[in-house]
Amino acid sequence: MSATAGLLVLVTHPALRDEVDRVAATVGVRAIHLGAAVPSRKAWSAAVAVMLDEAAAARCGPAALPRRAHVVVLTGAEPTAAGWRAGVAVGAQRVLALPAEANELVAELAEAAESVRGANRRGDVIAVIGARGGAGASLLATALAQRAAEALLIDLDSWGGGIDLLAGTENVAGLRWCDLPPRGGRLTWPALRAALPRRREVSVLSGARRGEAAHEVEAGAVDAVLDAGRRGGVTVVADLPRALTDAVETALSGADLVVVVSPCDVRSCAAGAAIAPRLRSVNPNIGLVVRGPAPGGLRSAEVADIVGLPLVAAVRAEPRLAERLEHAGLHLHRRSALAVAAGRVLDVLPQRNTVLS
Repeated sequence: MSATAGLLVLVTHPALRDEVDRVAATVGVRAIHLGAAVPSRKAWSAAVAVMLDEAAAARCGPAALPRRAHVVVLTGAEPTAAGWRAGVAVGAQRVLALPAEANELVAELAEAAESVRGANRRGDVIAVIGARGGAGASLLATALAQRAAEALLIDLDSWGGGIDLLAGTENVAGLRWCDLPPRGGRLTWPALRAALPRRREVSVLSGARRGEAAHEVEAGAVDAVLDAGRRGGVTVVADLPRALTDAVETALSGADLVVVVSPCDVRSCAAGAAIAPRLRSVNPNIGLVVRGPAPGGLRSAEVADIVGLPLVAAVRAEPRLAERLEHAGLHLHRRSALAVAAGRVLDVLPQRNTVLS
């Protein structure tokens, strides 16, 4: 059995078996039933997690199997004293009664599956911020999320109107920032993904719904969400305001790449040159995306020289883009200038261990 083979199940009671199968299907892990057999040390260690009933725990305890994480003893009622002793002997971390504690079993198995996937892949975090207000940072952030294979798009601008309007999830039910614990804590990506509004392969974490008071995002919650997305192997794109709050600095410092978006005009150059040194002091892996048109004839390379950041991509103006956004949010076409620029930004990520110069 390989580490990706699935969930090792040593349960004989039909109702418990059915419940384990249901939970495994929910999390997306294959359940391998061994019945009354005692597994080999190799199979025991390689499984994503191990689920045993009290009788199986009593059988496996004397076998001196290796200690490992995500071993759970399952019961159909309140566990007996003998069940607790058997669980301790086999190295179980939890004893759960089903179906009453099915949600706890889902969380346990989701975390176990995520830890295995996370051993082979880690997601990237991109922070996007405007050189000045109205630069198009939210637009680029949404484009980046849509171009990634799977993405988590988070909005840290409490007063920006909500990036869900660009992503097309403003009417989709799901969690917003105000629904998350402000101090954070460990979140699992499968659970977070299931709870968030989603469109195609983009999960969106935005601010308050229309008609609700704006909610200031806490740094602890931001850290927990970034960590969950990274461990889940997805691309996390954070749309940042220019006010460098604790939450914004948490996103900046945790990013693999910081992207400053600047229009191609003199005022934007001045604003970008003012904020760039502050951003670089938080995260040196930072680059510039320049958006057209250029009313005074400035070139993208000249903007990059003035701002003092390496040019990652230039985006030419797209006809009727603002009109399209008013009606249906962003629908990114692969050959559009915005899609091409987003692809160039994403191409930088494999070299994220090297500071841009």
